[in-house]
Formats: sequence, C-alpha cells, structure tokens
Amino acid sequence: MTDLSQNTSGTVPRKHGGSLLEQSPHTKKRNAAETRFKAYGIAAIAAGLLMLAVLVTTIVGKGTGAFQQTFVTLQVDLLEQKLDKKGNRDLADIKKVTTFGYAPIIKGAMTSVVEELGIETGLKAKQLAAILSKDAAAQLREYVIANPDQIGQTVEFRFLASSRVDGYLKGRVTRASIERDKNISPEQLDIVDALAVAGALEKTFNLDFILGADASDARPEAAGIGVAMLGSLSMMLVVLALALPIGVAASIYLEEFAPQNWLTYMIEVNISNLAAVPSIVFGILGLAVFINYMHLPTSAPLVGGLVLTLMTLPTIIISTRAALKAVPPSIRDAALGVGASKMQAVFHHVLPLAAPGILTGTIIGLAQALGETAPLLLIGMVGFIASNAPESLADGLLAPNSAMPAQIYEWAKRADPAFYERAWGGIIILLIFLVTMNTLAVILRRRFERRW
Repeated sequence: MTDLSQNTSGTVPRKHGGSLLEQSPHTKKRNAAETRFKAYGIAAIAAGLLMLAVLVTTIVGKGTGAFQQTFVTLQVDLLEQKLDKKGNRDLADIKKVTTFGYAPIIKGAMTSVVEELGIETGLKAKQLAAILSKDAAAQLREYVIANPDQIGQTVEFRFLASSRVDGYLKGRVTRASIERDKNISPEQLDIVDALAVAGALEKTFNLDFILGADASDARPEAAGIGVAMLGSLSMMLVVLALALPIGVAASIYLEEFAPQNWLTYMIEVNISNLAAVPSIVFGILGLAVFINYMHLPTSAPLVGGLVLTLMTLPTIIISTRAALKAVPPSIRDAALGVGASKMQAVFHHVLPLAAPGILTGTIIGLAQALGETAPLLLIGMVGFIASNAPESLADGLLAPNSAMPAQIYEWAKRADPAFYERAWGGIIILLIFLVTMNTLAVILRRRFERRW
C-alpha cells in the first residue's frame, strides 16, 4: 500500500507542501495583480467616457444656440417716394438707393408695430430700430431690387434681431450685464419683452447659419458657415483628386516593385518622418512654393488643397502599404504560378483585396485634413471674410474663400459673444462631418473586407 492510498484527508500533497485545492501565496498575489489590472482598465475606460461625455455636453450646450436666432416680424410699407422717386420702376434708379435710404422705412415699420400693439415707450424711432440687426436694411434692399413690382405695397418681413437682443432671449445677456453696454438699454429690453409676448418677436431655427455666409463684426447675428463649408468641400476634392492616385501609386511601387536597397530604405524612412511633421510646416511650405514662387491666389481653396495634399500623402502611403502587406503572399504566388505577370498579380488580385484598407486610410487622411487649421492660417484663409458663395467650379477653386476650421478660429477670436457662440456651433457641424467620414470608413471596410 502506498502513501497516497493512506492519505485520509482527500487531498493530494504537493512537492513543497500544501494542497492543490488551496491557493499558494504566489498564486494569490498573481490573481490580486490581475484583479487590480482589470480595475485599472475599467477605471481608465470610465474616465475616458466621462471626459468624452463632458466634451460632448460642453460642445452641444454652448453650440446649439447658434442654430436658433431671434426674428422680428414687421409689416413694411415700401414707400414709392423713398425707393422710386421717378415712379418708372427703372432698376438702375432703384439700385441707386443705398441702405441708408431704407433706414427710414425700417424705423417707420418698428414705430408702427409698437403703436399697433399699444406698447407705451419714450424711445425714439432710431432706438426702436436698433433692436433689429444692421443687416435689415440690406435684406430689404435686396428684396426690392429682386421684386421692383412690390414698391408701393405693404409686405411682411422677418428681420434678424440684434445680437444683444438675441443674447437676451438666450440668457447670454442679462439686465445686470448691460449696465455699461452702449448697444442696448433696459428700455429697449422692455420693448423686446412686450414684442415677445405679442408674438411679433420669436426665437426660431436659423437655417442661414448652416447655409449662409460670414458677416462683419457689426452683424454677428447674420454670420453663417455655409460658404466656408463649400471652401472645405473644394479643398477636399483637390486632396482626393491628387493624394489618392499619387499615394496609392507610390505605395504599390515601394511595396511590390521597388528593389530593396539603401535608396528605397531612405525613402521609406523619410515618408515615416513626414507623417510626424507638424502641419504648420506644410503651411510654410505652401506659402513659399505655391504663393510666393508660383503666384497662386492667396486664400484660394486650390492652394489649401495642395497644402493639405502634401500633408495627407504620408498617411495614405503608410496605410496603403500596410494594407498591401496584409494580403497573404500565397495570393501573389498562386497568381504567378498560373502564368500571371507581376503587374497582373498586383492589380488583379492583391490590390482588390487591399482595397478596404486603402479606402479606410484615405478617408481617415481626408478627415484629418478636414480639421486642420494651422496650414490654412499661413496661406491667408483666416484673414478672409467669406461673404459670397462661389458662382462656378473655377471660382470655388480659385476665388478667395475660407474653410470650416479657419472660420471657427476666426469667430473664436472676435470680441462679440455671438461669434463665440457660432464658433461652438461650427464645431458641432465639423464634428458631424468627421464622425460621418469615420463611420463611412468603417462601413466600407466591413463591406469590402474579405477573409481568407
């Protein structure tokens, strides 16, 4: 009979003592370390999610106000003696009336609505008109020029309220904060409250913020990001047209055809280094080459697209080479084994299998370029007020314009709080674009991905 059969405790003795059913001190220590590591990982994820929630909440909380704007509804008498003194409806004569000529009409409309609603006030007509945006006269003039047959009629208009009035309804401006503000007075806010109760003044969705153009410092309530969006779109078209074919062609040559020597090694090292170069360096390069040497127009989306192409090329080349490397060598060997040439093997078999990775890298590179601001600062886009949309594709590429990141930067450094609010709203739109592009990258990768 062995010692094992004489063991009545039901446990198997270990070589160095103890039981297999009991954890040794070393095992307990190791399990405790694993538990702590899991706790650290969960805490790190929770902290990241918390910071993300704070970021999203802050952006949405401060930016949603830009998508709403205060409007005043007025019945405006388009007086013929003011707008068409000759009465011949000649468009040339009507255009001679500047926005200063429309100011009395707007003052009269504001005075009329206050009197019709029975609001008692000691304010003068000029002070009542100051409740409206300075863009009101330009809006009225554009309507009359487009519709000269309406002169002599009474037409209903929805005018933008001034930035102070809009801030008052949004809680950004208070009666205590305007004690030293020369742009608004408590008496004017009394009129605003009365107009709001009567329904002549209301805060509604502001589509012009999404589709409109930037405005001067005197008209922050009229500023929009639509033209800057077109500038970003034009730049992305340039980047896509240049960076994708050049980057993919360079990647295919380096990965599949280039001899492995010191020259190709230096090229690969420099491409990797270029991917880590600060973007402002590419802006300096674009300023020196494209503007100072080639004399391309300043602030043009074409120049911005060329600069962003240089910045995006390393990212596309690196991601494309990684996608090509991920294709198993057996695919190449099988193609060559049945008589295909090297080029046929690459373009007919390897490249289609690497397409998901190439598309993903390209879209991520475009998304990175879309959010860049530093290169655009140096080519003049931040100093240009994009007040008009381009009329053609050539104007979209060569005419001065801005871009979404540059427009957000420009708004953030202006003094009026209404511009700061619009900067947050522009960030929301930019993030929507970035999330959409990254989501598209994931969808395309999963759609075309093949497993072997």
